[in-house]
Amino acid sequence: MSSKQAQGQPGQIEISTLPVPQLQELKTQLDRELEHLTSSFQSLRTAQAKFRDCLKSIATGVNLEVSLKPLLVPLTSSLYVPGRLTSSTHVLVDVGTGFFVEKNTEDAKDFYERKVKDLGGSLKDLEGVINGKANNVRVVEEVIRVKVLNAQEQSAMEGKGS
Repeated sequence: MSSKQAQGQPGQIEISTLPVPQLQELKTQLDRELEHLTSSFQSLRTAQAKFRDCLKSIATGVNLEVSLKPLLVPLTSSLYVPGRLTSSTHVLVDVGTGFFVEKNTEDAKDFYERKVKDLGGSLKDLEGVINGKANNVRVVEEVIRVKVLNAQEQSAMEGKGS
């Protein structure tokens, strides 16, 4: 948000011309946006980790060896019941909004690998936006600091002059 940027793009305001209360409002708004973006970033990372867990589960838990053994199926976070794997070649994949699709394990792996890759791209884009917002916050904070210091110096000069 330097003066060169403000002059080059129509509709932008040079922030150094704003009074301190408006700058503080702007900083509050930028802080809220930054908090929201950071929360979204964390949610995307969590989703990506869950998809990686799905890949790991398919790789280690869905095979002929496991299908022959009894296993415990979680009903809640603390309640498990005995069960058996009905197929070592097909799984149900949650494709979103409560819909499940039966896929063979290779197609399921491909689905989850694409999801992990897509989320990786979104995370990279969002990280750039977050860094830009954080930089804008720093610029606004610096302008506020300079304005407050200038106001203090000016009032000190007026106090000496009287």
